[in-house]
Amino acid sequence: MKRRRSLGVLWLGLVIVLGIASILVEKRASVEAAGMQAPRFEVDPLWPKPLPNHWVIGNAIGVAVDGQDHIWIIHRQASLEAMEEYAAPNPPGPKRQAGVVEAECCAPAPPVLEFDQEGNLIGSWGGPGEGYDWPETNHGVFVDYKGNVWIGGNGRPRPGQNAAGRGAAAPESQNTPPGYYNDNMVLKFTQSGKFLMQIGKPGQSKGSNDLENLKGPAKLYVDPKTDELYVADGYGNHRVIVFDANTGKYKRHWGAYGHKPDDTPLGRYNPNDPPAQQFRNPVHCAQLANDGLLYVCDRVNDRIQVFRPDGTFVKEQILYKNTLGDGSVWDIAFSKDPQQKYIYLADGSNEKIHVLDRDSLQVLTSFGDGGRQPGQFYAVHSIATDAKGNIYTTETYRGQRVQKFVYRGIGTVTKQDQGVVWPKHS
Repeated sequence: MKRRRSLGVLWLGLVIVLGIASILVEKRASVEAAGMQAPRFEVDPLWPKPLPNHWVIGNAIGVAVDGQDHIWIIHRQASLEAMEEYAAPNPPGPKRQAGVVEAECCAPAPPVLEFDQEGNLIGSWGGPGEGYDWPETNHGVFVDYKGNVWIGGNGRPRPGQNAAGRGAAAPESQNTPPGYYNDNMVLKFTQSGKFLMQIGKPGQSKGSNDLENLKGPAKLYVDPKTDELYVADGYGNHRVIVFDANTGKYKRHWGAYGHKPDDTPLGRYNPNDPPAQQFRNPVHCAQLANDGLLYVCDRVNDRIQVFRPDGTFVKEQILYKNTLGDGSVWDIAFSKDPQQKYIYLADGSNEKIHVLDRDSLQVLTSFGDGGRQPGQFYAVHSIATDAKGNIYTTETYRGQRVQKFVYRGIGTVTKQDQGVVWPKHS
């Protein structure tokens, strides 16, 4: 009897000890989670300053930061509605007379805009010109280490449109092949807008293994160590392609997992299917880190794939896999510490910026929300960082703007989703 009582007491004691240990483990896990560190940001609601000349911007489709910490964006003039450009001398409305200005406001800003750190507009240029083929719908901007400005495009014009994308879009005719893309090129300019080089020709793409033309190139990056141009190619093709940035000569290309790219239609993305063995359209970014790893945005497949510069596959991470439609992986930028410890991921479907640990590709925290106020997003499309660690984003569709998020140092992660990161002092 005494033995049974002793065993019972011993068992009860063991249960209590295990219970206390479990509580301590849970508390420790909570403390460790609460102690996780990540960069912190606040939106600057007064950046940039108002544009001059009653200018307005359309779909803001690219952002880059140059070696002087100037911020460059590119936008689509033709995406503006008629009521947004009553002051334009050649408005698109069918009942308007060419050359007649109807109001003081507003007019499309030039496609390429350069801002200083204070948000002042200090440069503007772009559009059709002699000697090169300006994209039907420009897409992406990058300023390389020499100061050259690169742009791509993803235009698929219909009969009846002119070089600026204006005019009524007629139905596709029998003369327009299925899958036709006009924008099969990338362009290189000086910072003042002088044309330097074009790779590819309009309407000439022969698919994802064409070595001379692109097909809807989305974003570009030039490696300062090798002078190689990496192109996320893109909206019509399913690959990353590399050229010599000085001569335009083809170097190499590859598809998902380093495979030879294949243009066989994959059908709609289904989060329950095994990971697709090829990229879906668009292949939306190709960003090289300081350590030589290339990060590729496979947007509609909701994933980042990582490669060595020769196309050798390293790893992948699927993020928010149930995101359908436009996908979750739109664009990335790296933090400005020497190790580039963090990735900032622009997610234009869920309207957030996700902060990832670059080594594990795990999300640490996110900020943003859908809306039109500062710190909110409507189709956040492109992202870049300056030397101080500040983030710049652009928004496409009806978002039509650029925003600045001020870096506030590394801090403890207290919430997975931070919402709108409004300035604390406000």
